[in-house]
This record gives sequence, structure tokens and C-alpha cells, in this order.
Amino acid sequence: MPLRRRELIGAAGAAAWPAGATAADDGVRTLRLAFNSPESGLDPAQANSSHYSAKLLSQILEAPLSFDYLARPVRLVPATAVALPEVSADGRRFTFRLRPGIYFSDDPAFRGTRRELVAQDFVYSLKRFFDPRWKSSDLYLLEAGKMPGLAALRERALKGQPFDYDTETEGLRAVDRHTFVVQLGESNPRFIYNFATPGLFGAVAREVVEFYGDDIGAHPVGTGAFRLGAWRRGARIELLRSPSHRGTRYEGQPADQPEARAIAAQLAGRTLPLLDRIVVDIVEEAQPRWLAFLNGQHDLLELPSQFAPMAVPGGRLAPFLARRGVRLQRALQPDITMNYFNMEDPLVGGYTAEKVALRRAIALAYDGAREIAQVRGGLALPAQSPVPPFTSGYDPGYRSEMDEHSRPKARALLDLYGYLDRDGDGWRETPDGQPLVLRMATQSDQLSRSLNELWKRALDAVGLRVVFEVSTWPELLKKSRTNSLMIWGYAWSAASPDGGFFLGIAYGPNATESNDSRFALPAFDRLFERQSRLPDGPERDALMRQAKDLLVAYMPYKVHNHRIMVDLLQPRVRHHWRHPFMRDYWQFLDVGDSR
Repeated sequence: MPLRRRELIGAAGAAAWPAGATAADDGVRTLRLAFNSPESGLDPAQANSSHYSAKLLSQILEAPLSFDYLARPVRLVPATAVALPEVSADGRRFTFRLRPGIYFSDDPAFRGTRRELVAQDFVYSLKRFFDPRWKSSDLYLLEAGKMPGLAALRERALKGQPFDYDTETEGLRAVDRHTFVVQLGESNPRFIYNFATPGLFGAVAREVVEFYGDDIGAHPVGTGAFRLGAWRRGARIELLRSPSHRGTRYEGQPADQPEARAIAAQLAGRTLPLLDRIVVDIVEEAQPRWLAFLNGQHDLLELPSQFAPMAVPGGRLAPFLARRGVRLQRALQPDITMNYFNMEDPLVGGYTAEKVALRRAIALAYDGAREIAQVRGGLALPAQSPVPPFTSGYDPGYRSEMDEHSRPKARALLDLYGYLDRDGDGWRETPDGQPLVLRMATQSDQLSRSLNELWKRALDAVGLRVVFEVSTWPELLKKSRTNSLMIWGYAWSAASPDGGFFLGIAYGPNATESNDSRFALPAFDRLFERQSRLPDGPERDALMRQAKDLLVAYMPYKVHNHRIMVDLLQPRVRHHWRHPFMRDYWQFLDVGDSR
């Protein structure tokens, strides 16, 4: 869906700022940074698992829980809740008690009154994911809890009745003004992490949704540290410190690293947020992002991999950057880059031996080591499965064909299962003699073009013809949800330490949601369901390994690598320390003299 480019002004009437403004303009503490892909809207129920939308929403909305910013290993802490939830002996009931006196940002929907956050706001916000009106692709995250009564509400709405927000359910209910209860239908030990993801499950107010209706994606209103200021869709987003925010004092625990301890000492006792304003530019091409950082227009840069040899030669910060006071932070990410095959596509989909052979041959033909060396500047680790580092189920000793590169094997598989060049034109046909043309969806940026070159070289080498279908990120998301793509690739990033999420992208019932491949294998589904009910430990790890083996064998996803993120920081940036899962961390950052 093409995004309209227009500027939206927040309730306080924020004006646009000149592009060349600096952090010190008019005494306003402004952090400037860039995203390499546009947001897909600012309504959590309709964000469609967009990393960038979730990151923005995490500064505006609040969940009951969050992560301790600097603690490693990671740990949950209260956010709008007074404490971690009370959990029943069977692990299926969570009781959340909210802090009184937390208020939403002022908005015309509240008609001039201060609006306190109450338990019913979370009940309403979570129910929205079950409302078919919003077509939420993230519903599966809540459906995994099998909360009694919610599925029935959705089913009635699917049959044409308006979704009934007022009916109390056993699975999700407010018991008083500041207390709500979540009851699961079966054990799900890691379900609690959903309540530390404000970009998805942060509280929205019913009055706001009803006031703006279908335009709610342009009017995010929350209790977070920031509110939406000016917005030019797909171009620039401005967040402003929310006057309604209560301010929170930093009381975190640092990791063992010296830099994290130093940040903890600087933050100790300070009231958050520290920034007045955050400006995010959408700059899809890598070179303009790099140049904007060098020119001081941006304070933070997630280093584009093609500039790694220039910025971090030999793994060390380049002298010309060090002389300018630029700092380097490096972090292996709990993420995967991958391509999916549409399992319902008549060419690459299916579960018969010849269909599996075609997908495995495509995967074997691709040179993942060349991608890491030439495209990612060495800033990635090869992936053996969809489960990334720092999450449960990740085994650094696990080895599989997922990372194997062998064009002789790829050709042998294709020959064996009848994918032959029958007419002598240099391209293989299907076993029944029909043309074989792979259609790979892609974006137009330089990184995508570089990856396309690798794919073209790999597939040409084994006699497979490929065409690239170029579109924008929002349009590709839409096409993926409507099952219109044959092959597409992107990255998944973890929002919690639960590696089961990454197995969930192949769980049959998650088709049209996280399972873009529409993989549906009963044996895999049973393994996924069994591991999801178990606590972390050897028994769960064994089931997850079996599930990973099946994904390697059937290859609905070709998983490439786990990225190593290099952050470059201008000298004026304070307190930045990348968290593996946390999205609501901009409140800790500062610019200029922090004392």
C-alpha cells in the first residue's frame, strides 16, 4: 500500500525544524538518526511486525514491563506496572497491578481532560488484535496463549457481528481500576515477554481509537516518554518529549562491561527522558546515510556494511573517525536474514521430493560466505538454523546444510529430480518440461541490488533463470500478506530471549501472520507446540533441535546469517548501549554535555 506523504502536527502544534538544525538549537536537546526503511504506520495492531514502526511506537506507548537497559544477562523490570506480575502456581495466570497517576499525552480525543492509564486500557488494547477490522498480522503472538473467550469473540466478529469489546472474558479482564488478569489456556512459560514489547502491546486509549477511526495509524497517543510531533510519511518522523510523562528515575543495574558501568554511573538518579526531541530521517540508500553522519547531520549510524572496510578496517575504528571523537560499539544481533519460499506457489512450493530438491538446490547454489565477505563487510556470522544467538534453543555447535554452499551438489539434485535443460537454451525446465522462472521480490536500494547480484550469479551457475520484482517495503509487506510473492528476503529481529518465536515463523497456524512461507507440516507443528509448553532446559532444546532439522530438510526458508551491528556515535551522544531486545531505550540517551 503506497504511503501518503503528508505532515501531521501533534496536539501541541509542533512546527517543522530546518534540516540543518543542530542538537543545540534554541537549547532543545535533539537526537538525529536515520532508518534505512520507512515505517509502515503507527498503530500497534496494524504495524505488521515492522521493526521500524515498533521502534517508534516503543517511544510513544508503554507496556506493563520493560527490560533493564544495561543489565546482562537481560532481565525484566516493571514499566507501568508496580512490580513484575503475580504468577499462579501453574504458570497460567498473570496478575498485573499498574501504578496510579500515569497519564496519556494530551489529545483532542480526551476533550480537554487528563486521561489516566487504567487496567481496562490494556484489556482493550490487547483485544484489538483479535478484532478482524484491524487485520493484525501479529495476532498469533496472543493466540499462542489460548486465552479463554478471546477466540470466541473473534469468531463471532468474523461472522459479521461487530467485535464485542465490552464482554468480559476469562482470558483477559480488569478486576479493578489498576489491576488486570491474563489467564492462559495452557502453559506458555515465555508468554510474559509479550508484556515487555510496547511497540506491539503498549496501551492505547479506546477514546483515541474511536475518535480517529481508520486513521488511527496516524495518531499514536500513549503514556510514553515521547509523543508524535511532525511526520512526513516515509521521509521524516519527529518525536517530542511528552509534557504529560511522569518522568522516571533511573535505577537499573549495569552489565560487567566497563562502558556499561560508566553509563550506569552517569544515569544514576537522573530523571528520564533526557532528550527534548528526536528526529528520524528515512534514508534508504546507504551512501547518503554514511555521508549525513560524516557531515554531522546524524548523531547515530548503524554502519552500512559496504562502508565497514573504510570505517572499521581490520575491525578497528578508522583513525580519521577516531580523531573526530567518533566512538564505535559492536554487537552480535539476535536476528536472522533469510529468504522464504512460498510453499503454496506451484513452482517452488510443495512437499514432494522434487519440490524439496528444487528449494535445497537453490539454497546450495547460494554463496553465503561471499555475502558476508563482500556485501556485509564481514559483519555477520553464518546461520545454521532460524534460531539466533542470545535466544533459547540457539546452539553454537549445531551444524546443518543451511549454511552449505555446493553448486555441484545443487546441479546433481536438479539433474536427479528432472530439472533439465531440454531445449538447449542454457536454462533448466521443470520435470514436466514447462518453463522454470524464479521470481524473487526485492527492494531497489544498493544493499538489495548487491544481494540480487549474488543470487543471479549463483542461480545462473546451476542453470536456473531468475527475475527480480522490485517494489517498496510497504508494498512488499502487503503482497506477502496476500500470498502474491514466490520468494522474498528480509530480516527478523528478536524482541525477547525466546528462540521459539523463530520456529513460529514456520508454524502452520501462523500462516498469513509470521509464517510468510505458509509452511504447513504436521510433524513440525507438533514439535513446535510441545516445545512451547516446556520451560527452558534440555528437554525443550532437544525438541527445538528436531524442529530445526525439519526446517533444514524441507527448506521453506533459506536462512543466511546473524548480523553484527556496528554503531558509530558522534562525540556528543551519551549513554548509548545497544540492548539485544529492548526497543524503548531512547529515553536513556542524551546529547551534548550530560552533566
